[in-house]
Amino acid sequence: MSIESIIFYVFAAILVGSAGAVITVRNPVHAVLFLVLAFFTSAALWIMLEAEFLAITLVLVYVGAVMVLFLFVVMMLDINLVPLREGFMRFLPVGIVVALIMFVEMAMVVGAKHFGVDHYGAGIKHAADYSNTKELGNVLYTVYVYPFEIAAAILLVAIIAAIALTMRRRPQTKYQDPAAQVLVKRGDRVRMIKMASERKNTAGE
Repeated sequence: MSIESIIFYVFAAILVGSAGAVITVRNPVHAVLFLVLAFFTSAALWIMLEAEFLAITLVLVYVGAVMVLFLFVVMMLDINLVPLREGFMRFLPVGIVVALIMFVEMAMVVGAKHFGVDHYGAGIKHAADYSNTKELGNVLYTVYVYPFEIAAAILLVAIIAAIALTMRRRPQTKYQDPAAQVLVKRGDRVRMIKMASERKNTAGE
């Protein structure tokens, strides 16, 4: 067994263990940290497959932005862990069935021909000037241009829907208009009232 195969199996074991820990640990902060470990391990496997662009994108986008946001949200929220774990064992059989179906689907779709691996399990070597970013762009914008555009349109619709849900008006919610606050004058907020002075009556008067 070569050193590449040993490193692959080590990273694969870490990836499977961390992914399992994400859904089994009780502390949500620990679950987020295990998910970060899973992303880092996946990036290492992609580097072994000469997909450096995807690996760096995974680390920068998911670990550097999305997971940091999740971590801050989980740490700031006061989450009651007891209700989250009440239905874990009840829905465990359904989760196992769904996981097995996903595994079978991935096994049917993912194969050696899609990842630059020959029939003997060894990676296909490329020249020194090989650019996986260029190859990814050529495939993405030629072979899969229509699925790519459809996915972009779906994401655009989702972004517009999220903005529309955020900006909708509720009758019992108070809003502030920054433009109106900037244009306000002193006379709109302060009113001078002239009152005649009054003399306090004493007991002897």
